[in-house]
Amino acid sequence: QVQVVESGGGLVQAGGSLRLSCAASGSTFSINAIGWYRQALGKQRELVASINRAGSTNYADSVYGRFTISRDNAKNTVYLQMNSLKPEDTAVYYCKAWGLRGDYWGQGTQVTVSS
Repeated sequence: QVQVVESGGGLVQAGGSLRLSCAASGSTFSINAIGWYRQALGKQRELVASINRAGSTNYADSVYGRFTISRDNAKNTVYLQMNSLKPEDTAVYYCKAWGLRGDYWGQGTQVTVSS
């Protein structure tokens, strides 16, 4: 089993920055990749960024150049640095771990960007 817990959300003005954290625990050796998703009110959940075991990253076009995903293996934590935030980035952000025996979601953290 793997558990993931998000933190770092909040309210920020447009143009500002936030850093989200996703802390993994349990059978972390079984994690192949971790990703950040977001779901805005009334919209489908979408993949924002991901990082795999080899360190390869992937970004949605809407955040490319503004968001950076990174990891600290010693802390079993993945970060999402979000810069130049826009009101359309407002959403609940979820962390997802792809494991050998299944996928694991966190509870989500709210990010609100005011104009």
